[in-house]
Amino acid sequence: MKRYNILFLCTHNSARSVLGEALASTHPSGKFVGYSAGSTPGGKVNPFAAQIAKELGYPESQLRSKSWDEFSLPGAPKMDFIVTVCDNAAGEVCPFWPGNPVTAHWGFPDPSQVQGTDLEKRAAFNEVMNGLQKRLDILAAMPLDKLDSMSLKNIHAQL
Repeated sequence: MKRYNILFLCTHNSARSVLGEALASTHPSGKFVGYSAGSTPGGKVNPFAAQIAKELGYPESQLRSKSWDEFSLPGAPKMDFIVTVCDNAAGEVCPFWPGNPVTAHWGFPDPSQVQGTDLEKRAAFNEVMNGLQKRLDILAAMPLDKLDSMSLKNIHAQL
């Protein structure tokens, strides 16, 4: 079975995009290899995102905040899908992605901005995780070799 590379982009690559990477890589369908990056990476992964990723079985050694420039370099993995998960990244000019990957925006509020108790913060991260999981479940059920950007964007409308 072909595995599809999916890159989740956000500004700081510390929360939403990291969750996307972990969820895609551990998706029960086995169809995805997840990656994440940011336009201005924050340098560290949010502790709540890291904890959820580890709970999903994603290797802690893979968790790092990185620039999207890494994925436009020669030798970088070729992306099949590129998904922005925050409004800032959706409006930014993205690098050129070799291979013309299918793109979409699945926007979520930034859970790292939630104020309150650790329980309230964790709930915000869980909400993003659940939203990403639903979209990945829909994506996995689609004929991935025939998808275009319009189809990928319509996943958001199906929820």
